[in-house]
Amino acid sequence: MRLPAGCAAPYGSMAAPGAAAAGLVQYVVLRGDLARSWPLGAAVAQACHAALAAVHAHRQHPDTSAYLEQGGAMRTVVLEAPDEAALTSLAETLKQHSIDHQVWTEQPENVATCLALRPYPKDQVHQHLKKFKLLK
Repeated sequence: MRLPAGCAAPYGSMAAPGAAAAGLVQYVVLRGDLARSWPLGAAVAQACHAALAAVHAHRQHPDTSAYLEQGGAMRTVVLEAPDEAALTSLAETLKQHSIDHQVWTEQPENVATCLALRPYPKDQVHQHLKKFKLLK
C-alpha cells in the first residue's frame, strides 16, 4: 500500500495480538438531558469532541491503533447518561477500574457533557456500561 506524502504509516505491527478478533469498540456516553434540550448539531459535536479526545489521548495504545486501522469498519456505540450526575458517576467508576477514558467539559460553562472510552474489546468494558441505553 502506498500512502500519500505526509501521511503516517499504518500501525499494523503495533496491534495487540487478537485485537481484531476481540471486537474493538469505542463507547461514547452523552448526557441525554442535553441531547434533548440542545440543538442536534451541538449535541453531536460534544460526542465528536469526546471521541476524538479519547483517541488522541490514547493514540499510542495498540488497541487504539488497531481500531483506527479498521477504517470504515470501526465500531462506535453511543449511549445515554440521564444527566451530569450519572455521567460523573460513570467517570468515577471507570477511573476506579483503570479504564482509559476522557470526559469532555464544555467551556466556558465548565459543564461535563460527554465521555468517551478509548477503543476496547467489548468484553473488557461492557460490564461498566450495561446500565446505559443506546442514545435515541
